[in-house]
Amino acid sequence: MLTGKNGLVLGVANERSIAYAIVKKLSESGCNIVASCLNQKAFDSVLPSIRSTSAKLKICNLQNPGELETLVAESITALGSFDFLVHSVAFAPAKDLHGSVTESSKEGFLQAMDISCHSFARAAQLVTPHMPRGGSLITMSYLGADEVVPHYGLMGPVKAALESCVRYMASELGEMNIRVHAVSPGPILTRAASGIEHFDDLMQRAIEKSPLKRLVTQDEVADLTAFLCSDQSSGMTGQTIYIDAGYHAVD
Repeated sequence: MLTGKNGLVLGVANERSIAYAIVKKLSESGCNIVASCLNQKAFDSVLPSIRSTSAKLKICNLQNPGELETLVAESITALGSFDFLVHSVAFAPAKDLHGSVTESSKEGFLQAMDISCHSFARAAQLVTPHMPRGGSLITMSYLGADEVVPHYGLMGPVKAALESCVRYMASELGEMNIRVHAVSPGPILTRAASGIEHFDDLMQRAIEKSPLKRLVTQDEVADLTAFLCSDQSSGMTGQTIYIDAGYHAVD
């Protein structure tokens, strides 16, 4: 169901990142992929692992004007068209992330919203003209979008906005047979997560409260994402899909 599909995966940080697990899974499933990382340091770190997949690795800093446009253009040259986009990018300045929402700076809030939320809409605007067969747009969210999670702070409102974008984009793009989803994993120890204060406590609470009494893995998130990229999910769109060992379902 995935062999020969073409796609772009944004946000590979290292071999432990969710985006890397997704690249690996989609590559093993027969996809042709262009993946992006933030800068040269990340490129040098990730390249040895990426070489074990079929993906081509590019540098793209979403804060720099023109870099996303260049990435999409180069990806079209390499792939010809897109069947999916996976957006696995999130950032907030540490000072704003570690403080309260009411004390967050305007600059920090806007930066977090631009990189973590609006970049998904910008990427969609660029790739959808190159999706003649339709396909899937997928981003990564978290439970903090829907309820207050201690120490998640500023990213809660940002992820709530991201999930709202998913619903509106699904409505707007449905006639093009383009499906849009947010995947909401439970806590996973990645580089991005390490910026959240008391993240160890968050993981322990998830283990204790979730019905499955464990954390989920990057590979499990990748399996779900691959399903959403495949034609097997053709009747689904506009959803936030939890993969958190059932944690979201209990008080």
